[in-house]
Amino acid sequence: MGKSSKDKRDAYYRLAKEQNWRARSAFKLIQVDEEFDLFAHSDPDSVTRVVDLCAAPGSWSQVLSRVLIKGESFGRRAWEEKSRKEARALRSVGTENTQRPQPDGIEEGQEKKGANDEEEEEEEDQDKILKPRKNVKIVSIDLQPMAPLEGITTLKADITHPSTIPLLLKALDPELYEGDDANSPHLSPNRPHPHPVDLVLSDGAPDVTGLHDLDIYVQSQLLYAALNLAIGVLRPGGKFVAKIFRGRDVDLIYAQLKTVFKKVSVAKPRSSRASSLEAFVVCEGFKPPVKDSDGPQGSKGGLGGFDNPVFGGARPGVAGLSAGDHHRWIPPFIACGDLSSWDADASYELPPDHVSLDPVQPPTAPPYKRALELRKERGGAFGKTKSPR
Repeated sequence: MGKSSKDKRDAYYRLAKEQNWRARSAFKLIQVDEEFDLFAHSDPDSVTRVVDLCAAPGSWSQVLSRVLIKGESFGRRAWEEKSRKEARALRSVGTENTQRPQPDGIEEGQEKKGANDEEEEEEEDQDKILKPRKNVKIVSIDLQPMAPLEGITTLKADITHPSTIPLLLKALDPELYEGDDANSPHLSPNRPHPHPVDLVLSDGAPDVTGLHDLDIYVQSQLLYAALNLAIGVLRPGGKFVAKIFRGRDVDLIYAQLKTVFKKVSVAKPRSSRASSLEAFVVCEGFKPPVKDSDGPQGSKGGLGGFDNPVFGGARPGVAGLSAGDHHRWIPPFIACGDLSSWDADASYELPPDHVSLDPVQPPTAPPYKRALELRKERGGAFGKTKSPR
């Protein structure tokens, strides 16, 4: 499909390139943050350590870098700051036009005007200043190679493999571990326990086959793998956000998430197509699994996981809660994003002078690279060359 037709069909695809995002999925995270305050803008120190799973090509990591490390604002917050600046500009113009010095009150009027000017200048300075956070640590994990981002540690690993958690722990706090064995790092003696993670994100999804039941099952297993990793690194009260396909018996997954989180919601961003089954589970208030008499839950280094009584002693959906159990729970479904913003399912007419931009970050090693090379060798699609006109 050509660039022009894709631009016409999807406004967010075009906006992502115009605003220097690697993928349109960046708007999904921004809109979910607007609704749930994932990054705790009112208390910046509470969210400084984040893990981004299935991160390639890196659009969510871009959002984390620009919000947490650089201190930028996007979406509704950027619009509110712009509105405040415009309101101040209108007030200043109105003050200049309406206030005239009176013979008996020149000094008093000047004093009031000076005080107002100082307050407006202080507010304007606060809006102009970027607010980067201190001691930010972001780790991105994906099986596919990802182009580096400033201030972000990138790991090429499989989140479904048990060895990924030790790699993640060492990437979060490399100074606390000793030894060269990356698969089994050990805490150095006389060192404090590493600070856990405040937020875990997962935007991963399988390559869909078109068989909806199969796609939903594979996606649920990917979600469980991300949750298993999150249980091992999240701090009490932490947050977990992951993509989910809303299919049959999805309420069982919601109920299982509710066992380790105080609040579970389902978010549908405006930038996510209404025709898609995808949504995002937003889990807040992490409750670590209770330890038993034999030690910490789980068999993977005492990091917790699905091999514990919280999930029926097995991976959920396989040997845990079954469709016949009466433990179902329906979370609130929340639409995120302004209704006046772009519609992901609509087609918008492009201006006559529109220029189609190239992607910000092309795939570094796409799985279809070999197919493209073969098609090029054979002269185009299906072995045919373009016919002359």
